[in-house]
Amino acid sequence: MASIDGNWDVTVNSPMGAQNIKMMLKAEGGTLTGTLAGAMGSTEVTNGAADGDTFSFEAKITEPFAINISVAGTVDGDALSGQVKTQGFGAFPMKGVRA
Repeated sequence: MASIDGNWDVTVNSPMGAQNIKMMLKAEGGTLTGTLAGAMGSTEVTNGAADGDTFSFEAKITEPFAINISVAGTVDGDALSGQVKTQGFGAFPMKGVRA
């Protein structure tokens, strides 16, 4: 079982180009908490869950405009991958490595 705990350098391929995000995540008893930081500012993870190698959470981005996102993915050692679903803009792939 891979641990999601730690700092991650993540790239989301969105219609606005590649978005680089720093994720700081911690799982405790199946609950995932943390923060996201990047060009969109910094925001808290909400409704986070971690189960084995899989994880999911929601967040509210405020820059350049307010939008809710939901993220789901898997951890494999020092790599993570998944999808970011946005409100009204579709879903985009993400990949990351442990920082």
